[in-house]
Amino acid sequence: MNGLQQKNEETAAVSRSQATRTNTAGIPINKEECDVRAGKRGPLLMSNTRLYERNSIFNRERIPERVVHANGSGAFGTFRVTKDVTKYTKAKFLSEVGKETPMVARFSTVAGESGFADADRDVRGFGLRFYTEEGNFDCVGNNTPIFFLRDPTKFQDFIHSQKRNPRTHLRDWERRWDWWSQAPESIHQVLILFSDRGIPKDYRHMHGYGSHTFSMINDDNERVWIKWHFRTQQGYETLMEDEAMKLRGENPDSSQQDLFESIQNKDFPKWQVCIQVMTDKQAQEFKFDPFDLTKVWSHQDFPLIEVGEFELNRNPDNYFADIEQLAIHPGNLPPGLGASPDPVLQIRMIAYTDAANYRIGVNHAQLPVNRPKCPVAHNVYQDGTMNATANNGGEANYNPNSFETPQDMDQEQDPPLELHGDARKYATGKPDDIYEQPRALFQLLGEDEQHRMYSNIAGKLAGIKQEIIDRQLDIFDHVDEELGRGVRKAMEQSE
Repeated sequence: MNGLQQKNEETAAVSRSQATRTNTAGIPINKEECDVRAGKRGPLLMSNTRLYERNSIFNRERIPERVVHANGSGAFGTFRVTKDVTKYTKAKFLSEVGKETPMVARFSTVAGESGFADADRDVRGFGLRFYTEEGNFDCVGNNTPIFFLRDPTKFQDFIHSQKRNPRTHLRDWERRWDWWSQAPESIHQVLILFSDRGIPKDYRHMHGYGSHTFSMINDDNERVWIKWHFRTQQGYETLMEDEAMKLRGENPDSSQQDLFESIQNKDFPKWQVCIQVMTDKQAQEFKFDPFDLTKVWSHQDFPLIEVGEFELNRNPDNYFADIEQLAIHPGNLPPGLGASPDPVLQIRMIAYTDAANYRIGVNHAQLPVNRPKCPVAHNVYQDGTMNATANNGGEANYNPNSFETPQDMDQEQDPPLELHGDARKYATGKPDDIYEQPRALFQLLGEDEQHRMYSNIAGKLAGIKQEIIDRQLDIFDHVDEELGRGVRKAMEQSE
């Protein structure tokens, strides 16, 4: 903080403390702690408008929490380009080494509601917004490079299975295993979840991924497919089950506290930003669907390419204003960045906007944390609840028109995408490609970690319906017979 900024903040603090308290209409208030009554011991009078104002606002302080990723933390920071990637993308914020872009990050757990323990065994959300000169770029991924499903129709059922039992209102592992055991494509993510990687130590010590396949387009209008990777520079650290259980009881807000205090103490966390790149020709000839969300791309075949790094260096001034109202959309892709045919990504590009319109309101993009830092020029969006703009004045609110209104950009944003096949219902991927990558993952684990995985799984299978256990054990056997044997033995020992 420079001297002028500090002086301004001190002056603002003094001015605030000397200000006369008012109601929301700016009318001065006296005797804030007293109410207008009919006599010293009489009832309240209807003229007690300040009390009714305070009560009505208090009753409406909460907005609907996110259906998923409700429990989260966030901070602001700066992204800086460290390597030249202009051969892949024409995105201006990536156009030169050393260029900096302001940003905000939000980390979260997936299944738990707001206030749930941070050290839960759960996937972590990893959402980033970059305020570029061509509009907001939002990358909304997780701390794992894959997910439990690859067909979007299954998402709502999956989330229902992870949430509280609608009758008992308890977290219910039987419902989770019931769904996983009937969705064998989930096994790759299930194994990560129950491995030593399943519980990050905190948000600062975990990697992030875009998870989906995305695209980049260069100045020659050539497209490549990419995967985003965000590599923690604090060291990758996780918790064992007994450590996590103890922490959940002692400090449910452990990750929130760690992130806030590290930034407050100027120990700013950093992540290296990398991409994997696949050409369109490679994608067409690849051995599996490169847009399958349950699959990773081999680092040997598609090595990480450094792009830059980001640092989180400013805590929110107000959690609700800056983080709870943050509405990140996977469809926010400035020129030079694009999506892919991944069907889960495709529905998320629509669903996140719809969720924010419901949760925060149709004008949520006007809020400071959501508003782009570049000029916004449109003439067709108008009105709606809590519209805080001039509403485009008397400008023509339709296109085409004969008046002075914003014009379309003069170039194509994405090159054409060649498509094949008939329009009908398809399941993503091939029936026989589910187990190869989970098998490779399991066989990479050391013997001690495999045994911890058996124990973690057995503890959550205990006491549920036998038919569900049998289905899940069959999936484990398909991955590796040793995995199935290990879980069975661990279950026997825990009885």
